[in-house]
Amino acid sequence: MNGTTSRSTGLPGDLPGRVESADANHLADATDAAFVRDDSYAVVPSLHTAPTPVGPIALQRLRRLLTERELAVLASVDRFRLLTAAQIEQLHFFGHASSETAARIRRRVLERLVAAGMLQRLDRRIGGVRAGSVGYVYRIAPLGYRLVHDEARISGRAKEPGAVFLEHTLEVAKIAIDLVVAERKLHQESTEDWRFEMTTLQPEPECWRQFQKGLSGIEVLKPDLFVAIGLGDYEDRWFCEVDRGTESTMAVLRKCQVYADYFRTDIEQQKFEVFPKVLWIVLTEHRRSLIENAIAKQPKFRALELFVVVTAGDALSTLIGGAL
Repeated sequence: MNGTTSRSTGLPGDLPGRVESADANHLADATDAAFVRDDSYAVVPSLHTAPTPVGPIALQRLRRLLTERELAVLASVDRFRLLTAAQIEQLHFFGHASSETAARIRRRVLERLVAAGMLQRLDRRIGGVRAGSVGYVYRIAPLGYRLVHDEARISGRAKEPGAVFLEHTLEVAKIAIDLVVAERKLHQESTEDWRFEMTTLQPEPECWRQFQKGLSGIEVLKPDLFVAIGLGDYEDRWFCEVDRGTESTMAVLRKCQVYADYFRTDIEQQKFEVFPKVLWIVLTEHRRSLIENAIAKQPKFRALELFVVVTAGDALSTLIGGAL
C-alpha cells in the first residue's frame, strides 16, 4: 500500500539511561521555607502521607523536578491507559549494563512516582504473586494526569478495571511496544540498508475516526490501535483490532461494517491516498479461522479486501512485512 507519510506521533525517543540517586523525596524541594496552599507540594514529609491539593505554581515546580525519563513514563502510562512494570521497562529502561540493573532502576523510579501520587498501582497483578514486581500494573494518578495534560484534571473517580478490560488494554499496548522495541533493535543492530520506521502510532482515543453516516448522524470508528510503518519508499497503514475471543462473530462483523461505512466516506483516502488495512489479531488458530470464514461469507466485505486476520504470534511480522 502506497501512501503519504503522516505526522509522527510515536512514543518518546531514546531517554537518558540514568536515575538520580536520591530517595523518593527528590520530588520535593525540602530547602524551601514555609509554603502556602498553592505551594503545598513543596515538601513531601512522608512517603505514606498524601499531599494536600497542588496548585499551578507547585505543579510547575514539580515538573521541573522530574527527570525526562520520569515524565516519559507518566506520558506512556497515560497514553496506553494501563501498562505493566515489564512493559514500562521495555519502553524506558533499556541500554543499561544488565537486565538486573534495568529492573532495579525501574523499580526505584516507579516506587517514587507511586509514592508521590503520580502513578497508581492496581491491586490486580499480571501473573499473580509469583510474577514479582514486573507483574504490577500501573495507571496514571490525578496528579500525574495534570502534569501530562498541563493542569487538566481527570473527571470522576477511577475504579479498579475488570479482568477483561485489563487484559485487552495490556494486549493492545503489547502490540505497540513490540513495534517500538523491534524498530529500536533493528536500527541499533542492522547492517543492511533495509529498515522500517514507525511514522505514526496512535492508541485509543487518538486513533478514533468520526464521520457522517448518511442521514443516521455522526458515527465514531474506534480501532484499538493505528500504526503507519515506512518501508523504504512505501508506507503501510493499519487499523488494529485485538480480539480475545470475548465477542461473538456477529459483533466482529458489526465492527467490520463500521469500517466499511468509513471506507465509503473516502475521508481517509482523500487525506492519505489509501485506506488502511484492518488487522484482526486473535489468540488461537481456531478463532482466526472462525473470523476469517465469517468475513469471507460476506460479499460486501470480501470485495473491499480490507481485512486481515492473524494470530498474536504473527502480528508483528505482518505489520512490519505488509499485508500479503
